[in-house]
Amino acid sequence: MNLKPKEIVEYLNEYIIGQFEAKKSIAVALRNRYRRLKLEKDMQEEVMPKNILMIGSTGVGKTEIARRMAKMMGVPFIKVEASKYTEVGFVGRDVESMVRDLMVASFNLVRAQHREKNKDTIMTHVEKEIIEKLLPPLPKGASEEKKHDYQRSYEKMRQKFRDNELDDLEIEIEISNANSDMSDSSLPPEIVKVQESFIKILGSNQKNIKKTIKVKDAKEALKNEVSEKLLDNEAIKNEAKDRAENGGIIFIDEIDKVAVSSHSSNRSDPSKEGVQRDLLPIVEGSDVNTKYGIIKTDHILFIAAGAFHLSKPSDLIPELQGRFPLRVELSSLSETILYKILTQPKNSLLKQYQALLKTEDVDLVFEDDAIKAIAKISQITNEKTEDIGARRLHTVIEKVLEDISYSADEFAGQQVRVTKELIHEKLDDIVEDEDSSRYIL
Repeated sequence: MNLKPKEIVEYLNEYIIGQFEAKKSIAVALRNRYRRLKLEKDMQEEVMPKNILMIGSTGVGKTEIARRMAKMMGVPFIKVEASKYTEVGFVGRDVESMVRDLMVASFNLVRAQHREKNKDTIMTHVEKEIIEKLLPPLPKGASEEKKHDYQRSYEKMRQKFRDNELDDLEIEIEISNANSDMSDSSLPPEIVKVQESFIKILGSNQKNIKKTIKVKDAKEALKNEVSEKLLDNEAIKNEAKDRAENGGIIFIDEIDKVAVSSHSSNRSDPSKEGVQRDLLPIVEGSDVNTKYGIIKTDHILFIAAGAFHLSKPSDLIPELQGRFPLRVELSSLSETILYKILTQPKNSLLKQYQALLKTEDVDLVFEDDAIKAIAKISQITNEKTEDIGARRLHTVIEKVLEDISYSADEFAGQQVRVTKELIHEKLDDIVEDEDSSRYIL
């Protein structure tokens, strides 16, 4: 998608309040990738992505900015936690597995897009197969009159199929017994190939499975079968590889957890420093072997994020610091920002709760004073206990609506107003007691 930085920021503003500097940095980094692809091939190779280090407390929007951006642009994106990795030689996930995860995400993204592009062709094949199960074909040598009658019956059946009138009928279908992709992307490709060989050997001795299921379920099962036959997996793999290498984004959360604080009693933690050193070649640019082939990481965009409460960015090894030239500090959320988070985004929490209770025929209305009270209590609790940013809103609202959600059937067909008085009645005692706040909110 060809969007200018300002357009990217405008889109992000619909879902994330504030944090303009972070949005701007990511928007520019994304636009530079588009600009790079417009250059001559030789120059393209020289232009490296400007990796970003986002610094800020939990719940201030670091992950959400990156996730929304990737979704908007339709690029392969994965979020990993640095604390889950170990250096080579230790038991655990090695850092190269994040690149393998990205390639899997890219393959699934491209495959889903190809399925969408060919959905009419796929559905035509599925429709034909199901209708022929319900309306067996005419025997050879049938008269023209019978052929004409059969065609009319077929058309009627097809219309019923498209109107979902056949969904509850049961039919017997035959589906492949081949195991779906069961390989673990955290494993090296050599081990994955051994796994796949065993799966093929075991699968070769098993015939297709016959199942009697409802037409509604048969549609989905046969879509997968038809997709396997119609889609060009080799072309999908090549496109996915190109997308991962030139458009992929790896978001490394909790990067501060592998930093070794200057206040630490054990300054040279081999495991943490080992993970950082293993990250270096991946972030700088190297070749990673995956089951889809060799993936070059030179132009993958890395966004690292951390709260850095117990450590500082300078506690990362100097070489890794240099791989993240752009640094953005996200601000803590004030009462005003928390109020805007509740009222302005397209998918705000309040709209989510209103939609959930609407399914029970309950019309939930939040008065403005009540929303301000929720924002204020969330901000006070963040100050008094652990600052978890906007995530505090989830806990506070859940506590306020607990009884209404539990007894939703009693409020069916009614309008339920959430007032300032209700907020204070539910939360004042908890907020005043710091221990209660810590464990309940």
